[in-house]
Amino acid sequence: MHKKFYHSDTMVLRRLQQGMALVAFFVFIMATPIFAADAPSLKICLLSGSAEYDSEKSLSEFQTYLESRYQVTCYRAFGKDKGDSLPGLDALEKSDLMVVFTRRIKLPQEQLTLIRKHLNAGRAVIGIRTASHAFENFPEFDKEVLGGGYKGHHSDDPAEVQISAGRSENSLMAGVKPFPTRKLYKNAAISDDALVLLDASTPAYREPVAWIRQFHGSRIFYTSLGVPEDFAQESFRRLLANAVFWTTRRDEATLRRDPNPARNVR
Repeated sequence: MHKKFYHSDTMVLRRLQQGMALVAFFVFIMATPIFAADAPSLKICLLSGSAEYDSEKSLSEFQTYLESRYQVTCYRAFGKDKGDSLPGLDALEKSDLMVVFTRRIKLPQEQLTLIRKHLNAGRAVIGIRTASHAFENFPEFDKEVLGGGYKGHHSDDPAEVQISAGRSENSLMAGVKPFPTRKLYKNAAISDDALVLLDASTPAYREPVAWIRQFHGSRIFYTSLGVPEDFAQESFRRLLANAVFWTTRRDEATLRRDPNPARNVR
């Protein structure tokens, strides 16, 4: 009889140990971060051509910010302020997201077609500052796509950026805190379907400075911020990074680079 009880106790102990090992395994799996090697990379086409705000330098630095942290590949279509083309725009055909920071560029028809094709496919768009008057021969881009109502800018006054009322829990506000800026754009008549995320104010006036909306299936993010000092603010870089993931419907965690470089693959 003692042998029978001993055998039964041993079996129970073994099953208990097996169960605990299984639980520990699942806990380990759940606690292990999902890094970029587990997800396809995100492809972004950066359109630059805004001399006053040094868009080429700002977008180049933002490219480094993204590619060093996430499984992201950025392509450059860098042209000239009020120029007549964006060299490298062919990369837009293979891109998930178009980031626009240009000013009054008159695109050749074939490049304008690429942009319209991107929009018609329902792919993502981020507009920065002068994107409201990005293309000389596509003036409706501001109102119809970005949902803006650009009417020039105020004086070069300092202003304070604040999260709009009721928006602090929005996913795009993760890691974003109030920060200083300057030279606010006038956007009194933005689209009715735009969800304003950030406002900025001086003692004399207040303006919406970041919002989201949709256009024919495309997720759109626009900010009228973007002076060089803004790109030096971690909150602004975080805002743009959040917009990258929101507009492309991608999970930041799955694109985060593994701290072990050997496990990062393109």
